Amino acid sequence: MDSYRQHYIDGAWVDSFGGTPHRVINPATEAPCTEITLASTADVDRAVAAAARAFPAFARTSVADRLALLERIGAAYKARIPDLARAMATEMGAPISFAAAAQAPSGLAHFSATRRALADFAFEETVGNARVVHEPIGVVAMITPWNWPLNQIAAKVAPALAAGNTMVLKPSEEAPACAAIFAEILHEAGVPAGVFNLVQGDGPTAGAALSAHPDVAMVSFTGSTRAGIAVAAAAAPTVKRVHQELGGKAPNLVLEGADLAAVLPLTVQGVLANSGQSCIAPTRILVHRSQAEEAAAVIARLMAATAAGDPLTEGKHIGPVVNKAQYDKIQALIASAMELGATLVTGGPGRPAGIASGYYVRPTLFTGVTPDMRIAQDEIFGPVATLTSYDSEEEAIELANATVYGLSATLSGDPDRAAAIAPRLRAGLVTINGWGPDINAPFGGYKRSGNGRENGRFGLAEFMETKTILGAPQR
Repeated sequence: MDSYRQHYIDGAWVDSFGGTPHRVINPATEAPCTEITLASTADVDRAVAAAARAFPAFARTSVADRLALLERIGAAYKARIPDLARAMATEMGAPISFAAAAQAPSGLAHFSATRRALADFAFEETVGNARVVHEPIGVVAMITPWNWPLNQIAAKVAPALAAGNTMVLKPSEEAPACAAIFAEILHEAGVPAGVFNLVQGDGPTAGAALSAHPDVAMVSFTGSTRAGIAVAAAAAPTVKRVHQELGGKAPNLVLEGADLAAVLPLTVQGVLANSGQSCIAPTRILVHRSQAEEAAAVIARLMAATAAGDPLTEGKHIGPVVNKAQYDKIQALIASAMELGATLVTGGPGRPAGIASGYYVRPTLFTGVTPDMRIAQDEIFGPVATLTSYDSEEEAIELANATVYGLSATLSGDPDRAAAIAPRLRAGLVTINGWGPDINAPFGGYKRSGNGRENGRFGLAEFMETKTILGAPQR
């Protein structure tokens, strides 16, 4: 069993002050795989104090120094990709091939994109008689999820460093090892003591303490809408900035007349990749009634051909979902759909054939799903898709927008028609014949999917304050 019992605070690995031992369960074996110590409020106070002490000096570093630091981090990160991939395969079930090709490299991509953004960023401009400058915001608390752990950590840490901030990271207690390895990477790259701090912990203690802390200037949170509301409420009394990327329930609006065999495999992959544990997975498939039967057959074939297996074995199979709570939630949603009259086309309750243990979910498709069904409204976070028919383009757009979420949406079919419809979809990301984001373009949600944006120069600007200076001599 891997052991990461210490926190990384002020440039050193330190013991907890009164924290609680915690064991992470391998979702494939249902046995403990990693042990950590959940931080106490005293640990959080110590980490925030270290970040606050480090801020004045780091905020004054030059752009050239920060560019060099990001480059060193990238080099150190690249060398640890095998370790990061193994940690994610063991703790959250991402198959090792997928973890090494997509999960771990996504974090490295954020450092590269942020470095490009920093090199071109205008920190100062003249507006009329004013000088407008962008400055680091201060100590940033970062609370990150387990589903794409390195992607979300790097999407926050890279721009925060580039902007000149100091920070305290609290990763998910479901995937702590990759965060500990990430801390080792930053230490090796020479991040100054106190600039980056890591506390392992849970939401009710460490997350709440960070959100409410008076010396934290900003909270950047990725997770569920329910948890995001708690973070915002805890942060409100200190009027700190709260930046959130929350839940999603992405539609895949398949345009009438689309070549289903060509467009569906591109987007159904988003339902299956990472065992469906992606906030932008296009699980709500909307198809014109004239093509619904054909679409169901195409999707069912794709799902039936998707094998599940050991995350530590190389291959194109999917792994388990992250834990028993997530498995039970997905099973309850499947049962709910069946009880409410949806038609099960493939998959269904229980584990895939031949698998007796582990939190594996059968790739599942329902047809006849109506917007009032729970499975059409709740974020599933598993390899489960629903198919709903529409009769007109207006009805399709209405269905696409008919949830409280607005993180992403996809349009499948003729690109010109799709581009005309895209502005009418209430989502922060709209993809056409695909489902993934662009690492350089802004990413974030509408409605209850959050606020603020990540990626590239847009993400960099989120970690800065804007100051107006009047009366200064013109340069």
